[in-house]
Amino acid sequence: MSDPIRMVHFGDTHIGVENYGAIDPGTGISSRVLDFLRRVDDVVAFAEENDADLAIFAGDAFKSRHPSPTHQREFARRVKRLAEICPVVLLVGNHDLPAMTQKASSVEIFRTLEVPNVVVGRTDSVHWVETKRGPVQVATVPYPMRQRLLAREDAAGATIAQIDNMLEGVVGTVIANLAQEVDPSVPAVLTGHFSVSGAQYGSERSVMLGRDVTVLKSALMDTIWDYVALGHIHFHQNLTANDRDAPPVVYSGSLERVDFGEEGDPKGFCWVELERGNTGWQFVEVAARPFVTVRADARNTDDPTQVVLNAIGRHDVSGAVVRVLVDTTPENDALVRRRDIETALAEAAHIAAIQHEVEFVARTRLDGASPESLTPMELLERYLLGKETSPERAEVLMAHADALFRAEDESLADFGAG
Repeated sequence: MSDPIRMVHFGDTHIGVENYGAIDPGTGISSRVLDFLRRVDDVVAFAEENDADLAIFAGDAFKSRHPSPTHQREFARRVKRLAEICPVVLLVGNHDLPAMTQKASSVEIFRTLEVPNVVVGRTDSVHWVETKRGPVQVATVPYPMRQRLLAREDAAGATIAQIDNMLEGVVGTVIANLAQEVDPSVPAVLTGHFSVSGAQYGSERSVMLGRDVTVLKSALMDTIWDYVALGHIHFHQNLTANDRDAPPVVYSGSLERVDFGEEGDPKGFCWVELERGNTGWQFVEVAARPFVTVRADARNTDDPTQVVLNAIGRHDVSGAVVRVLVDTTPENDALVRRRDIETALAEAAHIAAIQHEVEFVARTRLDGASPESLTPMELLERYLLGKETSPERAEVLMAHADALFRAEDESLADFGAG
């Protein structure tokens, strides 16, 4: 019996994301772009160390449809290194596609230059890929564009919802037709770049280009596939985890965090041991840039800055992109020392924000009574109520105030008697 074919599945590198970064003086590249490139380096290093037979990139190489030459160069360097280890299938995602179908995608250059060991999945096709441990069939389904899949007359006069439904049906038919082309005696992988019904989203919608298309999960569950390698959604997940009779239908997720919406999401790629009818796989987490949110309640305190510093101390901010959210009051807001907070965040990679959320308490109504008609104690009681002072603290303050008012009254009485 032959050994399983070893495969890495990754995607959504989005080279070009620069938010929460600064220009690195050594390379002239944004520090955040370097983060994303380092994660691709992690995949390449893992593939080399573990003697990978095949690499599938499930789409969205760049953030933009028109990446800069520098970003193209850096991505190409890594693809070349990976292709020296094993064959690489590059699927075309929505960020890789031009606005017009007649134009080339951002990864088309690999096909044009006939880069050895690189297959560009630009059409709905089944590719026969020879690896050192045997052949693999890889069916590629690039991002479904309306212009590519629907004739103009089909879409004429249709609503957006109707067009989406038509696309869903067309993609399902495309996948079914590809399954018919597969040799059932040889391991087969389906790789696609689209959303699947029931999938959990990450932050991809914040960088998404154009309208999204959803494919039914049932269209991917044919047992002719030994593994379904998906891209497009940034949150890693296995959509058939509870279905033993279906192949693994897996989003590898993105390799780096785009924003705070992915703060708690693990990032990485999939390592697959591909075998006809008996495929195993695991998620390999990478050391993505940590995003950390520090929340501090500095409303009821005499030293709001120290409250914020204590909150920072409860987090590991070293090398992280950090935002600090401070709940405060108009009185305490002016007492928050920003410089001290920035000093406490010296080990962070980037301070995204120090945001004050000031709570303005509405003035307490006097139930129709004028202030002049209320005693000082009654006015104080209403003030404390408006400040939402705890009953225990209000009782102590009221007792001290009562003692002060009584002492003042006695002093005035003595003055009058003299």
